[in-house]
Amino acid sequence: MSLRIHILNGDPPVEVAVTRSARARRFTLRVSRSSGRVTLSMPNFARETEALAFLDARADWVRKHLSTSPVARTPSIGATIPVEGVARDIVAGDGRAARLRDGRVELPVGQEGPRMAALLKQMARERLAARATHHAGRLGRACGRITLRDTRSRWGSCSSKGDLMFCWRLIMAPPEVLNYVAAHEVAHLAEMNHSPAFWAVCARLCPGYETPRRWLRENGAEILAWRFDPLP
Repeated sequence: MSLRIHILNGDPPVEVAVTRSARARRFTLRVSRSSGRVTLSMPNFARETEALAFLDARADWVRKHLSTSPVARTPSIGATIPVEGVARDIVAGDGRAARLRDGRVELPVGQEGPRMAALLKQMARERLAARATHHAGRLGRACGRITLRDTRSRWGSCSSKGDLMFCWRLIMAPPEVLNYVAAHEVAHLAEMNHSPAFWAVCARLCPGYETPRRWLRENGAEILAWRFDPLP
């Protein structure tokens, strides 16, 4: 797959990643709600002039979708950040690591993004491991390896070996949402599908799972919009 950046002229100009793919059979335009990234995919056999004409014809559509995407935010002193579903004040902290104390995030000045991410990952690992182990025990099963990633397309997964993967940003959601995702993936230890039998297991592990599931659909993009990149 090849990639180049094209600037869609207008107010404001929009950066578009143009990619060629051997698997593509038509032009496809996507706007990520989590990152605001615009991607135009085109078949290898297509002409770039045709792809750009396709893009220009849909410029208003692109800008409309970008206008409804959550604004990217970064952790900084004086701001707030959701941790376990609660907006926490960020204050300047000592030392080299961020920590949660007295309901506030103490964040050392300098490289705030990576330091904030490290705290969230640590908390997510503890909470998710505890909930996954709890739910697996109720099924009389054991979890495999538990890993955390910064995923964009899914909140968790379960492999055929019983290994579980979770998006560490779940720690930013309310605890009942994190608990639901843990229960959802553990339910796959019993049913590796999304059949009625799977949802029955999910309901047994997490009664009323529809509410936290709906929360993710309605608010997940806000969590994914946060940026924790190091400063240049």
